[in-house]
Amino acid sequence: MKGKATSLDIAHLAGVSQPTVSRALRGSPMVNEETRRRILAIAEQLNYKVDKNASSLRRQHSGTLALLLFEDPTSDESHINPFFLPMLGSITRACARHGQDLLISFQQLSDDWHADYADSNKADGLILLGYGDYLAYQGKLEKLVEQGTQFVRWGAVLPGQPGLSIGCDNLGGGRQAGEHLASLGRKRVAFLGDASSHYPEFHDRYLGCDQALREAGAAMDPALQIDAESSEDSGYAAARLLLDRDAAFDAVFAASDLIAIGALRALAERGLRIPEDVAVIGFDDIPAARIATPALTTVFQDTNRAGELLVEALVGLVNGEPTESMRLPTSLVVRKSSSG
Repeated sequence: MKGKATSLDIAHLAGVSQPTVSRALRGSPMVNEETRRRILAIAEQLNYKVDKNASSLRRQHSGTLALLLFEDPTSDESHINPFFLPMLGSITRACARHGQDLLISFQQLSDDWHADYADSNKADGLILLGYGDYLAYQGKLEKLVEQGTQFVRWGAVLPGQPGLSIGCDNLGGGRQAGEHLASLGRKRVAFLGDASSHYPEFHDRYLGCDQALREAGAAMDPALQIDAESSEDSGYAAARLLLDRDAAFDAVFAASDLIAIGALRALAERGLRIPEDVAVIGFDDIPAARIATPALTTVFQDTNRAGELLVEALVGLVNGEPTESMRLPTSLVVRKSSSG
């Protein structure tokens, strides 16, 4: 072999990727022992030496943060939940104020991003938006913690969770929705959205609404809960399934605005008047909520402030400053879908 051996040469001879070689050479537990021994043996045969100057340079701060957007089901080709669009703008502006460049990438849950990130050295830390099933996602967060990656995510703030989270007060937002419905005399409230530990933000919204209804002498009925992902199509399908059950309900609390907008369409197709027959409340206050038919009552999350806090928290982590998870308050925005 001519010239100085590289990690790519080792990867070719070992039949593995270059990131796997890097992990093996630094003793990462993510590489199994047999592969690690094979890589070390080839490195020794090639008289491969780690460039310590280059390694030191890579450990210096790059002045760049990475934003990873997980693909969501959407009715267009963007695969970006519209809830995140204003947050994305806020993150970009906050990075500029902090003198940070921003890399933006799509990542799918099946990708090995949690392993590959540490070897890319393109950014000092990660901002994570969107994740789907939290229990499936949690293991990837734990891997990031294990390898010392600095990251902050938008999502539920949970006890003992891996890493740092910025989220909204989902329980309080659910209470606001429930109190509003109870004040209207609506006590048979259907919930559209997964109400389990797989989707902790949705679950807290359900529990908050249930608390408020119980204080008013009612409660959420599990028979009126239908799983739904955060998309209009999923909300439409969930509402149709609810209607097909022929169970009595006088309100719908949807776990997101997209679900609620889909439900509005399904309810209207069955001839139900909104809000006279069924009051409908969403969660997020995306722009489409204001132009829905009728305009959607919803729980507002401050996405601009959220973007600022995500960047501030990550910059703090990168600089070794004390940081902690945080919940942002919510507020109820009443429109025609619950008060005609």
